[in-house]
Amino acid sequence: MDVRFDLDPSVTPGLRDGICALWADVSNAGGAVGFLPPVAPEEIRPDLLTHLTAMAEGRTRLMVGRDPEGRVLATAFPTFNGHRLMTHWLWVYTVMVHPSLQGQGTGRRLMAAVAEAARGFDGVTALRLTCRGGTGVHRFYEACGYKEVGRVPGAIKLADDDFRDDVTMWLELS
Repeated sequence: MDVRFDLDPSVTPGLRDGICALWADVSNAGGAVGFLPPVAPEEIRPDLLTHLTAMAEGRTRLMVGRDPEGRVLATAFPTFNGHRLMTHWLWVYTVMVHPSLQGQGTGRRLMAAVAEAARGFDGVTALRLTCRGGTGVHRFYEACGYKEVGRVPGAIKLADDDFRDDVTMWLELS
């Protein structure tokens, strides 16, 4: 599928609704993006508004992938680090690709677009993200050039008897 990636698109009601719908679709398909299924877009909207507020304040950027009709199919939120000694790297939050596109290279293209954009940000030399252990997604990030640099056992609680590792991944932008 033809997916076009754009950095910092205009935030319209259609884009907001598209991101909420994508987030719900990814979550309901078992994606590790902060919610457990079942979840509705209305439940996700407050978290999206947090990202949009950070964007309006200049702390976060948005990389969005859309099809030719404008449907939101992928997102990532590169976020500047506010600590004065760590401004040389960005966090990457809420990395999502529509479940129908899994395994078709869209995720790799999204991560490449994020890295390329970050290389253009003044003084940024690396990207950092976290992912949920037990999903195998760390292997996807490794295939995109990231390396695992940390793991906190049991830091993510999905249920009373289901704890997952919080895995930290790092990409040098050399």
